[in-house]
Amino acid sequence: MIYIVALLSLVFLALAFMVFGRLTSVLKGVNGGEEVEDYGGTSNKINGIMFIVFLIGGITAATWSFIHSTQYFLPEAASEHGRRTDSLFWLSMAIVTLAALVTNILLFVFAWKYQYKNGKRATYYPENHKLELIWTVVPAVVMAVMVFTGWQAWRDIMSEAPEGAQEVELVGKQFNWIARYPGVDNNKLGAFNYKLIDNNNEVGIDYSDEAAFDDFTGTDLHIPVGKPVLIKIRARDVLHSVFIPHMRVKMDAVPGMPTRFWFKPEKTTEQMRNETGNQNFKYEIACTEVCGRGHFSMKMNLIVEDEASWKKWCAEQKPLLTTYPEYASRIPANLKAKAAKYLPAQTDSTATASTAGVGGTGSAALR
Repeated sequence: MIYIVALLSLVFLALAFMVFGRLTSVLKGVNGGEEVEDYGGTSNKINGIMFIVFLIGGITAATWSFIHSTQYFLPEAASEHGRRTDSLFWLSMAIVTLAALVTNILLFVFAWKYQYKNGKRATYYPENHKLELIWTVVPAVVMAVMVFTGWQAWRDIMSEAPEGAQEVELVGKQFNWIARYPGVDNNKLGAFNYKLIDNNNEVGIDYSDEAAFDDFTGTDLHIPVGKPVLIKIRARDVLHSVFIPHMRVKMDAVPGMPTRFWFKPEKTTEQMRNETGNQNFKYEIACTEVCGRGHFSMKMNLIVEDEASWKKWCAEQKPLLTTYPEYASRIPANLKAKAAKYLPAQTDSTATASTAGVGGTGSAALR
């Protein structure tokens, strides 16, 4: 690396001396010290032609580069807002590309057409109000339309989720995602408290909240198709970022600052497998914020299915409280009756022992 920097430094110095020498000769000519060189010769014509060659070569290279890179573009959007976002993106790209193409063609063609010729004088335009008005108003109007349409899309995408949107929670930690679902009865996630996190309760479900009794967790994210889905996002340790390429979802997961994003999936996983011809196709949730050595492996499968299949899957899942009934000790006394249906059946002797444990440990925990 040191040798490369040294070589580049030498090249830079050589070019600087060349430019300085050339500038000195020009200044001498301007001041009457030397006769100004005649620039209307063969070299000037060659330079003019090279402008056109460079223009054609540049356009050809840019076109090839675009076509070649299409294989690396994001896949087709499979969400409602994703299609809208893509439309605005390609509209903006078309406008910017057209403007760049027109201005560069004019730049290079004018450099060739109006090259220096002996005896030819340039026309002097002190002002042209009409031309100035055109190149000021047209770009201003185009930019205003682009900004306004972009703002509209951003406002709609980042608005509050529609009433009845399916709630799910994604919690990021080094180096995996944990999904938490509300029970199918009320579609409401319970409260959480980071102080309650342990090996089994990885998201810190707070059982002092009645809505938390039927919450369950999973290593995959299951959502219904054709229905708004509100993802509530948290991080347990460091900064992460939720990225679902096909859904055009990207939102940071920030420790201590819950974030959210809602979207409406339009295609099930099965539909995508049929459309792509790839029976192994899977929607994927990745982390796009470097979060440590295992960042590369931090991903989760997203399963999109019809609502009937999704509800059936949810009904088959067990609430965390059912799997780990020892958390019943954290339930306030006035809510124990409501939580009873989520706890496994117990024999009289076990129930008595459990009740004693709940009374002692639970009271201490609540204090």
